[in-house]
Amino acid sequence: MKIAAVGDNCMDVYDGLGDAYPGGNPVNVAVYFVRLGGEASYTGAVGTDVYGKRMKDAIGAKGVDTSHIHFLEGTTAITHVELKDGDRVFGDYEEGVLADFKLTQEDIDFLCSQDLVVSGLWGNVEHNLAEIRKRGVKVAFDAATRPDDEASLIAIPHVNYLFFATDDSETEELREKMIEIYKKGPELVIATLGERGSIVYDGTEFVRFGIIPCNVVDTMGAGDSYIAGFLKGILEEKTIEECMKMGASNSSITLEYRGAW
Repeated sequence: MKIAAVGDNCMDVYDGLGDAYPGGNPVNVAVYFVRLGGEASYTGAVGTDVYGKRMKDAIGAKGVDTSHIHFLEGTTAITHVELKDGDRVFGDYEEGVLADFKLTQEDIDFLCSQDLVVSGLWGNVEHNLAEIRKRGVKVAFDAATRPDDEASLIAIPHVNYLFFATDDSETEELREKMIEIYKKGPELVIATLGERGSIVYDGTEFVRFGIIPCNVVDTMGAGDSYIAGFLKGILEEKTIEECMKMGASNSSITLEYRGAW
């Protein structure tokens, strides 16, 4: 089984520690999917700076297909990060060459040759998802904590699996939001609730799953790990609860070390 991750990447720069780690939502999902035994590619753009080569080399070293990474003149995207009691605190984001990233038709054909395409809020590909889904390829989208942002609203009608995150516990308001999103087109709406686990709405019922206890070192990449595990379960035709458990198990591994991967 193969997934095509497409969209943003960034170097997570921990200013206080003097460290920098490759990351970004679709990149992370691809790496974690390979860690689980699947195959994955990443399509996106990096800069001609030192971080661009470092990003491609690091992704490739994890076994991800990097044949559709584009080098554009300029700087690779950077997110400044601080660690406070194991929780990541995001600072400034410098988009760099991603601001000019657009898929070519050859990119789209490549994406559609795989079993599932996954992107997210900052991927700059929301306008391409309708074509991809029309060609019979399953699509997943991570709206992060902002399912009401313009990019999310454009993407939602054209995705099979819509993920978003919230620090809130399960409330009537959350359930209503998930129902509202479901009515726009996705097969499943998945909300991750941090240490409270996750909840999925399939149009009929809400399914809940907790967490896999672990020693939390850094929460960077935990949500992306969940998505990778969940999607692997989907492609293996597991039940919703089994997919949720696969997501939580994969997330627990990532929580126990510093950086996304």
